[in-house]
This record gives sequence, C-alpha cells and structure tokens, in this order.
Amino acid sequence: MDKNQIINKDFQTVLSQIQNAKQKAYSSVNTILIELYWEIGKYISTKTTQENWGKGVVKELATFLKEKDPTSKGFGDKNLWLMKQFFETYKEDEKLYTLCREISWSNNRRIMSLQTIEEREFYLVLSIKNRYSYRELDKQINTSTFERTMIADKKLSTVLKELPQNVSGVFKDSYIVDFLDLPHNHKEKDLQNGLIGSLKEFILELGLGFAFIGQEYRVQVGNEDFYIDLLFFHRTLQCLVAFELKVGKFKPSDLGQLEFYLEALDRDVKQPQENPSIGVLLCREKNDEVVEYALSRTLSPTIISQYKTKLIPKEILQQKMNELYEQLENEEN
Repeated sequence: MDKNQIINKDFQTVLSQIQNAKQKAYSSVNTILIELYWEIGKYISTKTTQENWGKGVVKELATFLKEKDPTSKGFGDKNLWLMKQFFETYKEDEKLYTLCREISWSNNRRIMSLQTIEEREFYLVLSIKNRYSYRELDKQINTSTFERTMIADKKLSTVLKELPQNVSGVFKDSYIVDFLDLPHNHKEKDLQNGLIGSLKEFILELGLGFAFIGQEYRVQVGNEDFYIDLLFFHRTLQCLVAFELKVGKFKPSDLGQLEFYLEALDRDVKQPQENPSIGVLLCREKNDEVVEYALSRTLSPTIISQYKTKLIPKEILQQKMNELYEQLENEEN
C-alpha cells in the first residue's frame, strides 16, 4: 500500500467518525422531539378529558405558542391535535411507543393513520430497519407491503419453515413492478432487462437485505452450462436467492428447473458457512390451489410469487388475507 492509499484510508476513518457522530446527534435530537410531542399530547389529552378542552382552546394554545416563541415550528393547532392522537394511539402499548421514538415525526404521522396494531408494528419495524424516508415509507404502505408479506408468510411450505434461517417477513406473495414500462405481450427477456434496468427500485420492492449478484448467472453441471435469470444474496438469511422469471401462468412443471438450479447452487456455489439456497419463481399469474399442490411434495425451499405492473387494491389483499387466515384456522380445528 503506497503513501497516498494510507493517507486516504486515514482520512476515510476521520470522515466515518464525523458521519457516525452526526447520525447519533440526529437520533438523539429526534428522540427528544418525539418525547416532547408525547408529553404535549398527553397533556392535551388529559385536558380534553378533565376540563373539556376543545378545538377552540387548542387553537388558542397554538396562537399563544407562536406569539411567545416565534422561532419554534411545528406547534400549529393541527399538529397539536396529532400529538394528542399520537399519545392516545400508543399509551397502552409501551413496545410500540419505544419503536416510535426511533423514527421521524413525519413517519410517525403516516403510520398513525393505519387501522390495526399489527400494521403499525410492521411498518414501524420496517421503517427503523430500512431507515426509510417519508416518501419511501409512504410507497411501502401504498403498495400494501404488510398484506403481501403476511399472505406469503401464511403460505410458506414445510420445507421453508424447517430451514435453519427464519424466512418469515422476508418474501412477498406478489411483487409490484409498476416502475417498469412493459408492453402487454412482453417476453421473459423484456421482464429481466426491465428489472435490471430498474435495479434500485426492484431491490427496494424486494426489501431489506437483498444484494444483487448477477443476471443470467452461469452454473455448470456435467460440462453443460445453465443460466439463472437473477441471483441475489440475502445478508440476513445468509443464503443465495435465485429468481426465475415466467411471463405466463404458473405451471407445476416450472418447478423442476428452479429445483435443479438450487441443487447446483448448494453443491457448487454456496459457501460452507452459508445457509441453503432459496428459489423464487416469479410469474405473471398463479392459481393458489395449484401452487399449494405443487409445493406440497417438493423438497426444495421455493416460493411462488406473482409480479404485478399495477397496484393491487388494498381491499382485495385484505379479503385474501382474511380468507387465508380463516382457512388455516379451520384446518387447525
């Protein structure tokens, strides 16, 4: 290593120290701000209950604060009511309140608008892990990431559940690729090239932990070459994830090719310390009953998902999720 390389490395160390300190400072300030909003919300909630404070009084409070401390921002009457809602939403759930302190107020406001505790917890954890901006979080909510992930979790095959790595919350039953400009009669190559061309958006849709390895990744078996459409490595699961793309409706025969690729990856590519590889067959359409039959006998850890070029209405996903939960409950009983 020459002198310039040593100097650059030393300089990078100092830069990293500065950036880490900035991040800690931001986190500290954000925590203090969220705690302040919590206390204000608690105070206003108590006053509305015990002394019949209404919107008029809170509006007067906002005017008073602006006059007495004009440099402080974010204390208008609408935001003060949101602080009250913030307190009342989480006052009975210490776990969720603890999570709330780790994200921005704008992200908290978005998550508060959700209807169920399960959804709020899901997006709180997701926002913290991914350090989502408001725009990124809003996209995850608008594309119904919670419902699509929960449906996939309930459909995990026995093989996937028995893996040494816990795959819950990682994969989705459907992937939204509305960022692609695909013709109606597109081919597999169009889909593959489109996903690679929009890799940043695709990885954001896949979720935390996916690292891209290659397109048409070559594996050699018996002096013959075979090519996996897309290959990723998942940092949390510590395993390779192979994606095979199908622009038609899922057929049970599609599984054979992916199973073969997983065997080749585990024998010849996987490192000794890594977990077994997982396959995702991403098709344009699928019949859930056909998928369930096909996966019931396979020994390979495989997920059958579909891609959608337009958003799926939230109501349809919620109905699908409820029906699936009801079916599983009936099977258990």
